[in-house]
Amino acid sequence: MSTTASSFKQAEHKLLSVPGPVEVTDEVLFANAHPSMSHVSPAFAPVFGDCLRYLRKVLYTEKGQPFIIAGSGTLGWDLVAANLLEAGQKALVLNTGYFGDAFADCLETYGAKVDQLGAPVGGRPSLEEVEAALKKDKYAVLTFTHVDTSTGVLSDAKGIAETVRRVSPDTLIVLDGVCAVASEEIRMDDWEIDVVVSASQKGISVPPGVSITALSQKALKVLDSRKTPIPAYFANYKRWLPIMESYEKGTPAYFATPSVNLIYALEASLKSIVDGPVSLEDRFKMHKEAAKKFREEFMRQAGKLGFKTVATSPEGAANGMTAVYVPEGVAPPALVGALAERGIVIAGGLHKDIKTKYIRFGHMGVSVVERPSDADKILAALKDALQAVKSA
Repeated sequence: MSTTASSFKQAEHKLLSVPGPVEVTDEVLFANAHPSMSHVSPAFAPVFGDCLRYLRKVLYTEKGQPFIIAGSGTLGWDLVAANLLEAGQKALVLNTGYFGDAFADCLETYGAKVDQLGAPVGGRPSLEEVEAALKKDKYAVLTFTHVDTSTGVLSDAKGIAETVRRVSPDTLIVLDGVCAVASEEIRMDDWEIDVVVSASQKGISVPPGVSITALSQKALKVLDSRKTPIPAYFANYKRWLPIMESYEKGTPAYFATPSVNLIYALEASLKSIVDGPVSLEDRFKMHKEAAKKFREEFMRQAGKLGFKTVATSPEGAANGMTAVYVPEGVAPPALVGALAERGIVIAGGLHKDIKTKYIRFGHMGVSVVERPSDADKILAALKDALQAVKSA
């Protein structure tokens, strides 16, 4: 008996509440189970093209050029480092946690000279500090992590972009949106963001395996005006650009094999995000409201025990995840394990300076828009898990 999308139900499983990968809908998982297809099939080309068009809408861009490439979000760093910087050029990395360190390391691997502008753990550089750094030196690229999943810190993307445009208009603005796209508002054209780096497995709510980036026309001009060859073969925008342009026109093309089944899943999810009953504006509002409710209820239950958020200000806290310090006497691994026993999967620490002191929850995508009751399940299990850990 054949299975249809309407009758398909994914297997029972523990609720995934980490900052990515996240839960996916039955429809997306069913699309991922599409029969194996040739990546140059005339039937596949329009699916790929739809994904490119939907991504423009999610990022509020008419002029940006999306790229969909097999890989993780980390591939986006290599693409930026290999294509938009040349050895010896300077980059300024605004660091709000682990992923700022890692992006800087990637840029240096390709020969960039990197300065980092950081803040105490849980904070973010001020716009005044960003302005001062840009006035002190000339940078080809400025990068920032929109949501750093190691700390739960949300960067002021609009404010950063406005500052760069005013102080150093030639500098390319690179937004690492792996944990932000589709859960945080990103207006690529209006804010004049030059590069958005993302991936499939977080706010977009698709299984891992697709690297997503988008370039402004300004970034494409920088690419064209390079003085040295691009020091990468696979991570080469010039090789991928004609492939993206061809697929968007509905014509199959080949450079390297795309993640065919994941692109079917990506189309299903993006179609739901863009054309579904919830508008993009309402989607972002739902994430803000869900984050506020989650943190308020969490602190009502656990705050009196000494829990506190890693993000040091409400405006600097992400809407798709929460990182919290545990109090003395509560071991993070024990709490992670107790929640797993109750059907909830959360994440331990990642930031090197506080790794053994905190835990992380994801609340984005499906668990906000399609299944807002997921937060209630997490909080109910948390209450019971805390009692078990305290009495152990």
